[in-house]
Amino acid sequence: MPEEAVAVIGISCRLPQAPDPRAFWDLLRRGASGITAAPADRWDEGSTEGGHPAHGGFLDRIDTFDPAFFGIAPREAALMDPQQRLMLELAWECVEDAGVAPTALRGTRTGVFVGAIAADYATLLSQRGPDAITPHTVTGLNRGIIANRVSYSLGLHGPSLTVDAAQSSALVAVHMACESLRSGDSELAIVGGVNLILAPDSTLGLTRFGGLSPDGVSYTFDARANGYVRGEGGGAVVLKPLAAALADGDHVYCVIRGSAVNNDGATDGLTVPSPAAQEALLRRAYERAGVDPAEVQYVELHGTGTRVGDPIEAAALGAALGTARPAGSPLLVGSAKTNVGHLEGAAGIVGLLKAVLAVEHRELPASLNFETPNPDIDFDGLNLSVNTALGPWPEGTRRAGVSSFGMGGTNCHVVLEEAPVRESGPVVRVPAPWQLSARTEAALRGQARRLKQSVADRPGLEPADVAFSLASGRSLFEHRSVVVETGDRADTLAALAAIAEGRPHPDVVSGRADGGKLAFLFTGQGSQRVGMGRELYANHPEFAAAYDEVLAHFDPALRDIINTNPDNALHRTEHTQPALFALETALYRTLQ
Repeated sequence: MPEEAVAVIGISCRLPQAPDPRAFWDLLRRGASGITAAPADRWDEGSTEGGHPAHGGFLDRIDTFDPAFFGIAPREAALMDPQQRLMLELAWECVEDAGVAPTALRGTRTGVFVGAIAADYATLLSQRGPDAITPHTVTGLNRGIIANRVSYSLGLHGPSLTVDAAQSSALVAVHMACESLRSGDSELAIVGGVNLILAPDSTLGLTRFGGLSPDGVSYTFDARANGYVRGEGGGAVVLKPLAAALADGDHVYCVIRGSAVNNDGATDGLTVPSPAAQEALLRRAYERAGVDPAEVQYVELHGTGTRVGDPIEAAALGAALGTARPAGSPLLVGSAKTNVGHLEGAAGIVGLLKAVLAVEHRELPASLNFETPNPDIDFDGLNLSVNTALGPWPEGTRRAGVSSFGMGGTNCHVVLEEAPVRESGPVVRVPAPWQLSARTEAALRGQARRLKQSVADRPGLEPADVAFSLASGRSLFEHRSVVVETGDRADTLAALAAIAEGRPHPDVVSGRADGGKLAFLFTGQGSQRVGMGRELYANHPEFAAAYDEVLAHFDPALRDIINTNPDNALHRTEHTQPALFALETALYRTLQ
């Protein structure tokens, strides 16, 4: 029987040349590469093999962090592995993307599952000797704390663990999160993976192991395959049972139908993959998902571009999925590692994000660096084809698989499907306030700047949708500004620009909130007007229901008096007072 489906409702990432999901999708669509020479400030030129700086996918900045935002003292933050800092930021961003205020999760059974295997920061600190050890060293360097720090910061009571299954860690974390949601241990799950390249020792070790491409290019499934290229960064998703996501009206990027995990067991060597184990994994994943392998149009490969690994992955994929498809309709495959490098412990979440975005946007980006097919892969016999150009998703229900394999033989595969089609209600175009908040004035200006750019880049945004997301999906902090949205796009952009520049604007109210309880003031006599509440009644069912309930307690003629004011009756006290009471009560219940 198929497993209970899980919805992906929030995403975030920080990847080479792609600081967020929109930028990542743009990078993929353009067929661009984020691979560069290592930043000059990472390590000395002579510290890597051959005296040359390593190539890879690197983040622009890894030393910037706002500890006060997360309630962390600067001294403790300095001893924290930057992977902890990055995961905190990714968790916050993906929860906001899910339309949930992060502070609203406090006390809930929200689980945190993170894939991470690197310990470069510990290597760097150990080189400073015993004097560098402080009371924060243990918590700062323990990999388990990468997940636990998120749970602590947000006050989450679900399972919290860092997964180390080598290079398959992040996708195994996704599998474990889905199982936790199905068992009820978690009601929501934040799942991610992080990987930072901080010390030359780790790159040197992988070079001598023989895993890295000497020319700094990933040739996945190509005849030139000679090793992988390292990448750093991270990504995160928010998962929720599909039934709950649909009931709550969440935006669903796509659906996880099922997944499976196994191990190669005894092979010709500890790091030599098993085609039989990989094939068994794939068959198990699609059996659990209740999906016919012939109906899968695309698989995001593990795809490291190694001489041994690529042919084995292709053989298993062809046996389980490719040959199940009609001849002449090959299974399309590709790898994000050709764009941003191999993020090792976080690689699985990168592959998942690429597949999620492709399903969401109904397009398949190109896999790079493929020119001559690997002669050890029988593409025709296995019915496989590397997707080498951006194109529309093939016809049919959009389904994809994502694979991730660890060097010690732990394999994971996840089955994705497009989100179910939902009936959309009428669009209500009512001007609504846009609220922004931050812990500092500088951060508030930064938020306004980013929101202005986002709105300018997306002309199709509905102002009411933006207002709703800002009000319900963002945590409130002390420094606040509200844009009184008038419906004029140019006015709104000008108001956001004023906040960003610290200038006053007639459509902006700014201030600082110092706590206190919420209070409602019902207006008194003199504020009545003919037809008051008419537009709200027509557009908001909650208002209409409450309005009708209150008016039912008064003279039936009151409704007509409010709407038409015969003989100036609305302005007589015996009508004014109940009319205003009905309006204000309905407004209050609508706000509730």
